[in-house]
Amino acid sequence: MMKLWIAPAGLHVEPAQGRDAGELARIHAQGFYRGWPREEFSGFLGEPDTPVYIACDARRRIAGFALIRQAADEAELLTIAVDPKWRGKHVGRALLRAALDDLRMSPARRMFLEVDEQNAAAIRLYSGQGFTRIGARKGYYPRPDGSAATALVMARDLG
Repeated sequence: MMKLWIAPAGLHVEPAQGRDAGELARIHAQGFYRGWPREEFSGFLGEPDTPVYIACDARRRIAGFALIRQAADEAELLTIAVDPKWRGKHVGRALLRAALDDLRMSPARRMFLEVDEQNAAAIRLYSGQGFTRIGARKGYYPRPDGSAATALVMARDLG
């Protein structure tokens, strides 16, 4: 039985499939300076401890995705990306909520993530879903100009 979650704008969230790797790489490259290659997504999609959730329409056109890693009683949001034409429509929130909902059925009790300290929209998203800042990693994210951004480390209990 496939899991499905309702998302805004006629979308739904479902688990990604191996055939989605190329589209995930394309969307990721649009949102990050150093996008991950298709092969990396193919590897994640084949691992049971790295669930990937996609927001898509009825024809499986992908608007965004979230990639989680689970280890023992912890989970980490490795990345979340939304196609530029879908940004501002609460797709990221729907993806994060689906992942958090699914994690309730896992052994994970706490979830972590890193976010660029200058990404105000993402920080609002995470704060709105109960994440709080627990630390920072200076020089974590490379930038096109050769500088590096600080990552805020955030976490929340999963209940």
